[in-house]
Amino acid sequence: MLRLALILGLLSAVGPFAIDMYLPALPTIAADLGATEAAVQATLTAYFIAFGLAQLIYGPMADAIGRKPPLLIGLVIFAIGSVGSIFAGSIGALSAWRFVQGLGGAALMVVPRAVIRDRYTGTEATKLMAMIMLVISVSPMLAPLAGSGVIAFSGWRAIFGALLVASGFSVALLLFGLPETLLPEKRQAPRLAPMLSGVRRLLTDPIFMALTFVGGFGMASFFVFIASASFVYTGQFGLSPTGFSIAFAINAVGFFGASQVAAPLGARIGIGRVVRLGVTGFAAMTLLLAGIALSGLASLPVIVAGLLVANAFLGLVIPTTMVLALDDHGDIAGLASSLGGMLQMLAGGVMITATGPFFDGTATPMLLAIALCGMLAAGLCWAVLGKDRVASEA
Repeated sequence: MLRLALILGLLSAVGPFAIDMYLPALPTIAADLGATEAAVQATLTAYFIAFGLAQLIYGPMADAIGRKPPLLIGLVIFAIGSVGSIFAGSIGALSAWRFVQGLGGAALMVVPRAVIRDRYTGTEATKLMAMIMLVISVSPMLAPLAGSGVIAFSGWRAIFGALLVASGFSVALLLFGLPETLLPEKRQAPRLAPMLSGVRRLLTDPIFMALTFVGGFGMASFFVFIASASFVYTGQFGLSPTGFSIAFAINAVGFFGASQVAAPLGARIGIGRVVRLGVTGFAAMTLLLAGIALSGLASLPVIVAGLLVANAFLGLVIPTTMVLALDDHGDIAGLASSLGGMLQMLAGGVMITATGPFFDGTATPMLLAIALCGMLAAGLCWAVLGKDRVASEA
C-alpha cells in the first residue's frame, strides 16, 4: 500500500503544484501584465473550471480503456498548457492556457481515486487516501516557497517551466512505476446510454450528492483562500512572497495533519461520524473567524492560527467524503469519481466568481466567504447525513 500511495500521491500532487507554486506570483503577474486583481484571480477560476469539467471525460475513459492511458493523455495536455503559459503575452492568454492546464491536470485527480477503489474500500481506502494526502501535503508546504524562489531568480514565467519538468517526471513515473489496476474483463465500453444511466443513478442518490457537496463546499473554502490569500497577506499585512509562502504552508499543515487521523478515527467511531465531527468543527471555527474579522480584530497571527484549526477539521472531511461517496458505486467508480470531482471543482469555481466582486484586498471578505462555505457544508451534512445514515457504511 505504501508504494502505491507514494506513486499516486506524486501523480496527484502535480495539479496542486500548478496552483500552489503559482500563488506567490499573483501580485507580480498583475503588475507585469497590467491586470486587475480580479482578472488575475480569473486565471485560477479558469483552471478550476477546466479541472472540474474534464473530470467527466476522464472517469468514463478510465472505466473503458484502463487507468494508465487517461493519466498519460492528461499529462501531455498539462505539458502543452505549461508551454503556452510560459509565452502568454496577456492576462487573457494566460487564462486560456491555464484552462488547458486544468484540462490535463484533471486526469491526475479523478483516475487515482478510481485506482484506490479498484484495490480497497471502506476504512482501508480511507487509510490509502490519507497516505496519498500526506504525499500531496508537500505541495502547499513547499510549492509556494519554491515558487517564490523561482520568482526571485527567474521571474514568474519560469514557474511554468518547472511545472513542465514536473509533468515529464510524472510521465516516467506513470510508465515505469504504476501498475494497471483495472482488468480487461472489468472494462466498460464508453456507450452513451450506460453513461447517462450511471449519471442519473448518481445524481438521484442523496447520499452520493450530499457527500460530494459537503466535500465540495469544504474544497470551495480552500479555493477562496487560494484566490485571495496572496493579495491579503502581501497587501494588507505587507508580507514578502517568501513570508506569504510560510503563512500559507502553516495554514495547510492542519489540513494534512488531520487527514492522517481520519482513517483510524473512522475505524473507531465510524466514518460517517468523522464527517459530521469535521464539518461541524469547520463551520464553527470559520464562523468565529468571520465574527472576529467583522469586529476588526483579525490580525495576521489570529487569521493564521484560526485557519490552521479550521483546516484541521477540514482534513477530517475531504478524504472521508471522497471514499464514502464511491463505496456504493464500485461498478462505475471512474464515472462516480469524475462526476463528484467535477461538481466539487465547479462549486469552488462558482464560489470564487460569486465572492470575487466583494473582495477588497482585506481579510474580511475572504473570511466571510470561507464561513459561508462552512455553513453550506454543515447545513447539507446535518440535513442529509445527520441521522447516522452514513455510519453503517464505515
